[in-house]
Amino acid sequence: MKANQASFPIARMARLLGVSRAGYYAWLGRPLSAHAEADAALLRRIRTVHAISRQTYGAPRVHAELRARGERHGRKRIARLMRSVGLVGASHRRSGPVTTYRDASSRPAPDLVDRKFTASGPNQLWVADITFIPTAAGFLYLAVVLDVWSRKVVGWAIANHLRAELVLAALEMAVGQRRPRDVIHHSDQGSQYTSLAFGKRCREAGVRPSMGSVGDAYDNALCESFFAILECELLARRRFASHAEARMATFSFIEAWYNPARLHSTLGYRSPMTYEKEEHQAVTADP
Repeated sequence: MKANQASFPIARMARLLGVSRAGYYAWLGRPLSAHAEADAALLRRIRTVHAISRQTYGAPRVHAELRARGERHGRKRIARLMRSVGLVGASHRRSGPVTTYRDASSRPAPDLVDRKFTASGPNQLWVADITFIPTAAGFLYLAVVLDVWSRKVVGWAIANHLRAELVLAALEMAVGQRRPRDVIHHSDQGSQYTSLAFGKRCREAGVRPSMGSVGDAYDNALCESFFAILECELLARRRFASHAEARMATFSFIEAWYNPARLHSTLGYRSPMTYEKEEHQAVTADP
């Protein structure tokens, strides 16, 4: 009745529900129980975490964020409170234009990974791929390089084309930021990655190119996971009027949200940058 009192008269609702108006008003004036007050206070903190997450966190990440703040609550309780007010996490991935075109005349690099997408430290294995960003002014294309160890986006670039310059720019950022030694760069066999210019830059930077087999979705799983996050937490929630607007939003998503703040389940609900910092501290503190 309380939730619908703006739409229907109290007297009519009381009559339809078979309760008295006096009983309703008595209930309305009754103070909340201790449990209800605790739920209300917790729900306020849940709303804050959900808002800070750009309305993207579901119950598992809200639960992890509250635990990181020193609070101990059951995940089922948090899920119940979120359902009660319609707070949900982001989901779903749209299909779009093809970004991988194989050049039959080019020779792909060997597969140095063999589906073993693990790393014991930074700059041992990078994975790379390309996705699309729709705008009212036409598609943009985003190339990324992720460090498998921390899931951090260490290099990225945006362009309105799919030429080799796009993946070269992402590689340049990754090399400039990380200064790797003998890192494996794993990608698909797209023409951008098999180009002579890309192979030449890899040799100059001491990067070892690696490429998966054609049509093997597992080879792109880590990048696809990032692209799915980008889609459901940014692209599905925004409509970009221009390329400039999309570029700024993508910059903010990667550099101000995903890398420094977004909790990653495979990292023990830590962000990529927090994971790298804590792992580095643990290694340097080891006698």
